[in-house]
Amino acid sequence: MIVCSMGDLTLDVVVRLGGPVSVGGDTDAEIHLAPGGQGANVAAWSAALGARARLIAKRGGDDAGRLAHAGLETRGVEVLGPAEGRNGIICALVSPDGERSMASDRGAGADLRPDEVEEGWFDGCNHLFVSGYTLMREPARGAAFRAVALARDASATVSVDLASWSAIGDVGADPFRELVVALAPDVVFANEDEERTVGGPLPDVAWILKRGSRGCSFDGDERLALPVERVVDSTGAGDALAAGFIVGGPDLALDAAARCVTRLGSMP
Repeated sequence: MIVCSMGDLTLDVVVRLGGPVSVGGDTDAEIHLAPGGQGANVAAWSAALGARARLIAKRGGDDAGRLAHAGLETRGVEVLGPAEGRNGIICALVSPDGERSMASDRGAGADLRPDEVEEGWFDGCNHLFVSGYTLMREPARGAAFRAVALARDASATVSVDLASWSAIGDVGADPFRELVVALAPDVVFANEDEERTVGGPLPDVAWILKRGSRGCSFDGDERLALPVERVVDSTGAGDALAAGFIVGGPDLALDAAARCVTRLGSMP
C-alpha cells in the first residue's frame, strides 16, 4: 500500500516539564528534538505500520529544514516538494500528566503552490491524507485541491483531518466546512472540539471522531482506547491513529495511538 500525506514538515521541540514552570527561574524538563507536523507524522506512522509512505510538503532550505528532512527519511518516508525559505518549528509543552500545548510557527509550510505539485508523485498512490492545516490559507489551499484531483486520477481514496479548532475559527467555521465539502473526502478525522466548531459530521463520508483517552468512534463503531501503563506524551496520538486507520482499520488505529502516547514526541 502507498500512502501519500500532504501537510507540514516541521522541526519539533518537545519539552516535558518535570513540574510547574518556575517563572523567572529554572524548571527541570526532558527535551526532545525530532521532525514533526501533522502531514509528516501521518507519513512516518504509515511507514512504521507497513505502508510505503510519501510526504508532500514545502520545507525550509535552512538548517531546521535539513534536520527535519533527514529525520523523516530515516523513518522510511520519501519527502517530495521544494525546499526554500524558513522551515516551520513547533514547540510543544507537555505537562507531567501528558497533556500538551503547542506554539506553532509554520514557516514555509503554508507556501506550497499548486504548480509545485507534480502528477508523478501520485503514481501508485492508494490513499491521500490531507492535513486541514493546508486548507487554512492560500497558496497551500490550492495545492491541496490539485493534490486531491491528481490522487483521484490515480484511483486513490482521500481523507482530511480537521487539524485545529482554533485555526478553523480563524478561517471561519462555515467557509472551512465548505472547503472540506468541496474536497469530497472519503474519510474525515476530527476531535470533539473540531467537530463542534464545524457544526457536526459531514454527510456521505466516514466520520472518525477522536476522543483522546476515551477512545474513538469509527463512523459509529465505538471503541475504547487501549490501556497503557503510563501516558508520557499525547503529542501526535491522533496522527498515529489516522495512519493506523488508513493502513489497517480501527484495531491498528487504536494500537498505533497507544504506542504513540507511551513515548516522548509525535514520531514512531
